Amino acid sequence: MTTWVVGDIHGCAQELHTLLERVSLAPDDRFVCVGDLFHRGPDPTGVMDLLSGCNAQFVLGNHEHKVLERCGLAPTSTNHRPAFRERFPEIEADDLRGDGRRSCEVPEERRADMLRFLQGHSGYWLDSNTIEGAGRTPDGRNWYVVHAGVDPGRAPSESPIESLTRARRVSGRGSPFWYENFEGPDLVLFGHTPGKIPRARMFRGSLVSLGLDTACVYGGALTAYSPEQDEVLTVPAVRAYASC
Repeated sequence: MTTWVVGDIHGCAQELHTLLERVSLAPDDRFVCVGDLFHRGPDPTGVMDLLSGCNAQFVLGNHEHKVLERCGLAPTSTNHRPAFRERFPEIEADDLRGDGRRSCEVPEERRADMLRFLQGHSGYWLDSNTIEGAGRTPDGRNWYVVHAGVDPGRAPSESPIESLTRARRVSGRGSPFWYENFEGPDLVLFGHTPGKIPRARMFRGSLVSLGLDTACVYGGALTAYSPEQDEVLTVPAVRAYASC
């Protein structure tokens, strides 16, 4: 099988549809998202339906975490998961706003679907050893998927939720990005920090982290990466849907 890990989608359903066509998932392939699936972009329900149709897995981004937290459904630790809720009272549009009040335009009749979908998350990180059928990198290493980052020197399981969902820079001279201090040995695939191209960090000849948020919602591109094949696919954005 092949695993494809996609960067922040942010409601860009048209670009996601094109990417899925290019990836052409086989029955045993896996599609994994780094989080920030819906907010800011034009078609969150379209994204939800596409991801449901390919049985995608996803880790929680800061926007999904905030929605679930607001509704009393967020894990309170990396090892705790609230009971699944099927039914909800009336859901206001404001209940689905993201981190920093970022919009998520979901029709009233689909809001409960959104909350049910979000409860199917895979937590705050995914380990390639726990993804059924996933292989290692071409040089034989394990890999992880997180939304934002990890604390340098720590595994995802040892990093706090704040780092896993929001990490960008760390303290120190020049306030470097967290991944600039990351030394592996495993490969970490992440999103959250947009760039024009994937943010690759090499250490001692190995790729130890790769940022996959290439700013699709801002007019950049939607990027997916296969850690088993060391292959990158990108789909240019149709247009810019939001400003930074």
